[in-house]
Amino acid sequence: MRRLLSHLPFLDLPPLVNVVRLAGGIGTGGRVSAGMTDAALAPVIERAFRRGRPKAVALVVNSPGGSPVQSSLIAARIRRLAGERGLPVHAFVEDMAASGGYWLAAAADDIWVDATSIVGSIGVVSAGFGLAGLIERAGVERRLHTAGRSKTLLDPFLPERPEDVARLRALIEPMHAAFIAHVRARRGTRLADHPELFTGEVFVGPRAVELGLADGVAHLVPKLKELYGPKVVLSPYGQPRGWLSRLGAGLAAEALAAIEERAAFARHGR
Repeated sequence: MRRLLSHLPFLDLPPLVNVVRLAGGIGTGGRVSAGMTDAALAPVIERAFRRGRPKAVALVVNSPGGSPVQSSLIAARIRRLAGERGLPVHAFVEDMAASGGYWLAAAADDIWVDATSIVGSIGVVSAGFGLAGLIERAGVERRLHTAGRSKTLLDPFLPERPEDVARLRALIEPMHAAFIAHVRARRGTRLADHPELFTGEVFVGPRAVELGLADGVAHLVPKLKELYGPKVVLSPYGQPRGWLSRLGAGLAAEALAAIEERAAFARHGR
């Protein structure tokens, strides 16, 4: 109803802030149900910026991170729409905005945290397993044929080679540099000159504020009432579940994704 009334210029409606929830891992598993992706969130974010003539958009962030590419794409979409619509964006961190989760939070004009939120982890990680010798002990012969000397980069069934590690670092270091550039561009002079700011370290809420990674300790409803008045209307926007998911299909894959996401939160103490 509000969307219809908002087109009537003579009506004095209370201010509206559309609230987008960004929760869980980012781009994990390559499936919509297994993490936030730009493709999955695009219609949600677009509606939040366009529907009902909002005064602002708020992001509720609770994420341990994930894909650097998807983090960058989602954040870029938020910034593009904020510029096109001329709207301020406020981020509110719940348990965590770590790694890619902080990449998303930094897309906002200001970041508000809980006193116990975990914030930061500005870095890039590549993880895997080394299984060299395991299949031989099990009596299994592995047969691998490649065209191109780089096709076995960090093969888990081969001994780790220094040249492969160097090549991997050459891949992840530009990602780290892009992450740092995004944070510096968004936070600017608010950032403290601290040696551990971009090392992948995480910080609890008030310390994150001291370092300029966040603007203060505050929660969604009281802060938005403070900014837009006691009559502000908050309209939630969340990522919809697909019909197959609602019917129970793909439960095994979603369970594995949930385990992976839980492990990602646990790496940061949650």
